[in-house]
Amino acid sequence: MGTKNRAADPISDPKKRRRVGLSKVDAGVEANECIKIHLVSSKDEVDSPGSFLLEPVDLNHFFEEERKIYGYEGLKITIWVSSISFHAYVNITFRSTSDGGKGITDLKSALQNIFADNLVEKKDDFLQTFSSESHYIKSLVSNGEVLQQNVLIGQNGDSNSHSQAETSDVEVIRVVGAPVGPAYCRLVPLALLLIDGSSPIDITDPRWEIYLLIQKAADQQEDRRLLGFAAVYRFYRYSESLRLRLSQILVLPPYQRKGYGRLLIEALNNVAISENVYELTIEEPLDSLQHVRSCIDIERLLAFDPIQQPLNTVVSRLKEENLSKKSHSCRFGPPLDAIEEVRRCFKINKKQFLQCWEILIYIGLNPIEKYIENYRTIIADSVKASVIGKDSGAAGKRLVEVPTKYDQEMSFAMFKSQKGEPIPIEMEDNSTNIEEQLRELVDERIKEIKSIAKKVSPQCS
Repeated sequence: MGTKNRAADPISDPKKRRRVGLSKVDAGVEANECIKIHLVSSKDEVDSPGSFLLEPVDLNHFFEEERKIYGYEGLKITIWVSSISFHAYVNITFRSTSDGGKGITDLKSALQNIFADNLVEKKDDFLQTFSSESHYIKSLVSNGEVLQQNVLIGQNGDSNSHSQAETSDVEVIRVVGAPVGPAYCRLVPLALLLIDGSSPIDITDPRWEIYLLIQKAADQQEDRRLLGFAAVYRFYRYSESLRLRLSQILVLPPYQRKGYGRLLIEALNNVAISENVYELTIEEPLDSLQHVRSCIDIERLLAFDPIQQPLNTVVSRLKEENLSKKSHSCRFGPPLDAIEEVRRCFKINKKQFLQCWEILIYIGLNPIEKYIENYRTIIADSVKASVIGKDSGAAGKRLVEVPTKYDQEMSFAMFKSQKGEPIPIEMEDNSTNIEEQLRELVDERIKEIKSIAKKVSPQCS
């Protein structure tokens, strides 16, 4: 029997072995790492190393599902935004492009999603806008209603033109009706870039209003300057009543921490009171906004006579009682008539007033160090109620996990005592983590309360 000779195996033969290389997988680059955005007030500031650099909240979410930019090597994107007309120009540079398995990101489309019609294609055209639209702000507010004026005096010494606080008239101007849409379209890129979690408002809805914070420079040759803005929605409440909801508020970064945000909020408070709306609410306020809001409200409430008697009663109880010896939670909140009177006079909603009430108690417990344990107890009860729920263990109810062959997270049993008395809560294995998390929340809340109290009350300083 004969056999056929086989050709040498090129893989097993070292001399003929092929070299196989794996192409490098594109890991992508985060937008925050390769994009720089500058706010400029003149064409001389474009390309200048000293121009004001914005710090966006998060650029990554503008770039598809994986939140990264793919297909570029050595990518650098520089964006200039005019503080005069709010047009934008983008300069994109890179060494090379290649599809590393994730495709090549369409940068133009992503940037259009942010800046829309504000994006100017050619640099020369962008530079021209500083002269051709130098009176944009003036025209924007020409049909608006001046709500509030304030005179600021002083200068912080910063050489940057954005950061100077010259002697100037500052106005809050309300824009309603047809001009709202075009005005907001110019401002929405700043809202998307600088307000965490923001999304565009529906400019076709006539119930939206724009409040503009405008500064007129002392030099009459200069035009007006936009310092900030707020978007407010006016919606109906049954019956024949209105609510105002502050949806977006932004003070441009060069002018932050100068009291301008407070000025805007005070103007909105005045509108709510003068027009006798039901209440003014704020949609998911950030911590910084909530801090300013609470400072303003506490200053008003400290001089509000109708709540002083119930407040003093609560403060006296906390000074006299020892809450650590009580087996159940005690009520130290404001009476219903006080809640209603505050809403009627100041348009402060119930949720906000309850937070202010805790701060008012803190101010009243002077010296606070002597009564801090009692105060910490009521704050802990408040935090638990907001996180776990008001009925957790206090109304004869108890929620427990039970063994099951189904989804453990979706299976539970609730027990309720026959007479509604409290049922002791037996913590599970993660009780230590829960208690620690609650303790941290209480510490954060007391820290914030202390910070506000120091600002509004001399005795807490």
